[in-house]
Amino acid sequence: MSALSNSRFLKMNGLGNEITVLDLRGSPHRVSAAEARAIAADPRSHFDQLMVLHDPVTPGTDAFMLIYNTDGSEAGACGNGTRCVAWAMAADPIMSRPLEGDLVLETKAGLLPVERVSDRIFTVDMGPPRLGWNEIPLRDPYPDTRTIALDTKLPEAPELQGPSAVSMGNPHIIFWVEDALAYDLAAIGPVLEHDPALPERANISFAQVQNPEHIILRVWERGAGATRACGSAACATLVAAARKGFTGRRAVVALPGGDLIIEWRESDDHVLMTGPTELEHEGILSPALFAAVA
Repeated sequence: MSALSNSRFLKMNGLGNEITVLDLRGSPHRVSAAEARAIAADPRSHFDQLMVLHDPVTPGTDAFMLIYNTDGSEAGACGNGTRCVAWAMAADPIMSRPLEGDLVLETKAGLLPVERVSDRIFTVDMGPPRLGWNEIPLRDPYPDTRTIALDTKLPEAPELQGPSAVSMGNPHIIFWVEDALAYDLAAIGPVLEHDPALPERANISFAQVQNPEHIILRVWERGAGATRACGSAACATLVAAARKGFTGRRAVVALPGGDLIIEWRESDDHVLMTGPTELEHEGILSPALFAAVA
């Protein structure tokens, strides 16, 4: 029997980005890719990202998080999921702790301080963007990742050329388009995600800059597919837009699930993401989910 059998989970969302939160603090168990896929297969616990809490690693932090995509692969960052975890640790009757200040959560990509703005609104400090071609990473060297020569070879969308590249702890490719709603993400997203020029695959964004303070965004998430919201993609897009002079360092990024406020702080180069969280339900992981997991 899986160690996850009968574990409690929270099903949440950040602007419609489906998030499942699993608290394994106090347990040595690490979720396998097969277990993550099994949890994603159940409609009640299905997720775009699974946020798994473990005991703190770095002194002064509140928890260490591992993040899984629907296909069982790991993600380095998830802004919407981090806000959901922050709410759970602040307000859920079982997971919460007395708050003496802001939360600090740790991922493989680094530390994420989180500030509670109001009951369900949180600001996550996503840290500085990574802009070097080898940090994102890209296969080919580029002196400037504001524009890269990704050859999409898509007959149905020949205009998708010259995207920007940014890492927010996970790789992002941003195409600048006139109409973000004009693209069939299910048809072209997998092709772009798995382009040979992207050694760790990438999140693929289609960004429509309406004005210097407003961007419309749709995202194909690496390992998850089309999503109603992706916080790290919103951060990467604002950084890329500011670098190209399309916007300033603060803008509203409108996703299908709602709006995020993104600020690229000049004083320390950190990217701040502010948005809401929502609890949908809680449940128990049935042992039957893991029957086929070796």
